[in-house]
Amino acid sequence: MPGRIAVSKQAAAVWQTATLTEIRRETAHAATYRFAVPAWAGHLPGQHLMLRLTAEDGYAAQRHYSIASAPDDSGHIELTLDHVEGGEVSGWFHTMAGPGDEVEVRGPLSGFFAWPGDRPALLIGAGSGVVPLMSMVRHHRARNLSVPLRMLVSARSPEELIYARELGAETTPVFTRSAPEGVPVGRMTAAHVAPLLAEQPPGGWEAYVCGSNAFAEHASRLLVEAGQPVDRIRIERFG
Repeated sequence: MPGRIAVSKQAAAVWQTATLTEIRRETAHAATYRFAVPAWAGHLPGQHLMLRLTAEDGYAAQRHYSIASAPDDSGHIELTLDHVEGGEVSGWFHTMAGPGDEVEVRGPLSGFFAWPGDRPALLIGAGSGVVPLMSMVRHHRARNLSVPLRMLVSARSPEELIYARELGAETTPVFTRSAPEGVPVGRMTAAHVAPLLAEQPPGGWEAYVCGSNAFAEHASRLLVEAGQPVDRIRIERFG
């Protein structure tokens, strides 16, 4: 795949105009923003981009955001942003942005956390850490891939579970503050992880963990204790 890698590296070095075309509310604090980027060279599930927002006075703010959409050739990409208290960029998106607004993007970036769909994937995320993992789930569905994929995702409550309407049989949610009747409440434990490791597919799992620093450390420790090889755990953390 040398040609594709070369294209991605070249594209990652160039800022492109991205036009906001649609906003979808996911939770009270998170929304998905769909952009038209005609010259987008494509990405792999799990990759992220750099976004630049420039004010009228020339002040610019840049942020890294995971790409939520599956790879396709439509010239569109999607980002799902939490409304971070005091956040310059997320605050603008959640309070001022509308269809037709333009920002700049550069990417895709980072191949370490990418999942091309060629190996069994065990996805573990918390909060907005589900965003790059959802790109993998969508890719798996869009391509009708037969390779096994499972996702374990933690949220404070069902109301704060991003993409709740899209999640299917491949996903097990864990709720830490409140849950539907009959569903236990609490942080992710070995009891959630061990059954997934017990159903090892041929070749074993490649594990992808995304969330805050504290969650990434906790989830990785659970994986290792359940028998997942350390060199087959990929981590994307924030905060």
